Amino acid sequence: MKVNFSIFKSYDIRGIYPKDLNEEIAYKIGQSFIEYTRAKNVVVGRDMRLSSPALFEALTKGITDQGVDVYNMGEIPTECLYFAVGFKGFEAGVMITASHNPKEYNGFKMIKKSDNGFSMIRGKDLIDAVSKEDSLEIKSKGIVKNIDVIQDYLNHIFSLVDVKRIKPFKVVVDAGNGMSGKVIPLMEKRLPIKIIPLNFELDGSFPAHLSNFLEQGVTDQISEKIKSEKADFGLIFDGDADRIGLVDEKGSLIKGDMTLLFLAKYFLKKNPGSAIAYNLICSKAVPEFIGKWGGKPVKTKVGFVNVKEGLLENNGILGGELSTHYCYKDNFYGDSGFLTLLILLSTISGFDKKVSEMAEELSPYFKESEINFEIEDKEGMINKVKEKYSDGKQDYLDGVTVEYKDWWFNIRPSNTEPLIRLTIEADTQELLEEKKKELTALVNELK
Repeated sequence: MKVNFSIFKSYDIRGIYPKDLNEEIAYKIGQSFIEYTRAKNVVVGRDMRLSSPALFEALTKGITDQGVDVYNMGEIPTECLYFAVGFKGFEAGVMITASHNPKEYNGFKMIKKSDNGFSMIRGKDLIDAVSKEDSLEIKSKGIVKNIDVIQDYLNHIFSLVDVKRIKPFKVVVDAGNGMSGKVIPLMEKRLPIKIIPLNFELDGSFPAHLSNFLEQGVTDQISEKIKSEKADFGLIFDGDADRIGLVDEKGSLIKGDMTLLFLAKYFLKKNPGSAIAYNLICSKAVPEFIGKWGGKPVKTKVGFVNVKEGLLENNGILGGELSTHYCYKDNFYGDSGFLTLLILLSTISGFDKKVSEMAEELSPYFKESEINFEIEDKEGMINKVKEKYSDGKQDYLDGVTVEYKDWWFNIRPSNTEPLIRLTIEADTQELLEEKKKELTALVNELK
C-alpha cells in the first residue's frame, strides 16, 4: 500500500479524497489507531462531507478487526466527540472531518482519554504504526453500536451559562452547510433570541460558499443579511462547527483575537486572576487587556494544540487564537463553537453598546492578516531576518518575534508547507504600511 505521509500533520490527519486519503488508508489508520492507543472502545463521529460515510466504514472496519467495539455517533460537530471521551468515559475517539478545508478534503481528528478529560493525538504520532509493512493480525471482531449524545452535550454547555441574562437579540447564523445546521435549531428552542438561518442544510459540497469564513468573500452573504434584516449581529461556523466567527451589526467580521477579549472579560469577571492562553500572533492588546482586567496572560505557539497545552500547564480557564478556536477548562479543555456562542450572547447582553463599538474599544492597534512567502530554506530566511532586526527585543517561542516601542512582527515557518508566515502590528496605520512594505521587500530580496 502506497501512503502519502504528508497527510499526517502536526495536529491531525488531512488530505484530498481519494488521492491522498482513501478507504484502504483509512482501514490501516483504524488498525494503527488501536495499536497506538490500546483503547478497548472507540467513539467515531463524522461530518457531512461527501466522502465521510465511505471513510467511516473503512476506518471502523480497521478498528473492529482489532477486536475493539466502535460506538457510532453519526453526523455530529467535533465537540460532541470531545464530550463523549471527556465526560462519557470512552477511551478514545475519532472525528472524520477536514474542518474548514475545501470540499475535496477529508481527515481524522483523534483523541484519547486523559486525566484532564482528553488529549489530542497528533497525526504524525501514527506514522510509525502505519509505516509497518506487515499486516496487523485480525483479532476477534468488534461490533458497531449507535449512540446519540447531542442532547446530553447541550445540557452540559447550557449548565455553564446563565441563559436568563441573555437579551432577546435578533441574530443571523450562517451554518455554511456544516454541522451547526443540525445543532443550532435545538439550541434556539432553549434561548430567548430570534435566529435568522443561513445555509442550514447539511451539504458536504458546500454550495453556498467555502467552509473557511476567514477567506475573502465568504462572509459577504451573512453581512448583507445582517444589514437587510437589521439584526443585532451575526455568527458564522466552519464545517465541523468548532470555529465560530462574530460579525457585527455593520456586517464586519470581528478578528479572532478581539473575540477572545470578549470572552476573557466574561471569564475574568466570574473568575478573577485566572490564566488565559493566547497565541503569539494575537494583537498585543490581548495580554494588555487581560492584565488590566486582573488576569494572567499566557503566550503560546501558534496552533490550537499549543494553546490547549498552555491552558493546562497554567491551570487556566480560557484559551483562544486568531483562527477562532476557543477552548475552556469547564469543557475538558476542548474547543467549542456552541459554548462560545452562549458566552458571547451572555457577554454582549451585559453591555449597552453595539458589537462594533465594543470591538473598537478593544482594538487600539493596527494589524493585518498573515502574509505568506514561499521559501524552501525557511530556517535560513528566519536567521537572516533575525540578524537584520537584532536591535529589537527578540523572542524565539515560535520562529522569531521582534518588538519595538511602537510596532512588532513575528516571522515563523509553516509546519506543513514550504512557507514562512509574517505578522505585523503597529500603533498607527501609517507605520503598519511602512513596516509591511519594508519587511516584504526584505524577504523578497533575501530569497
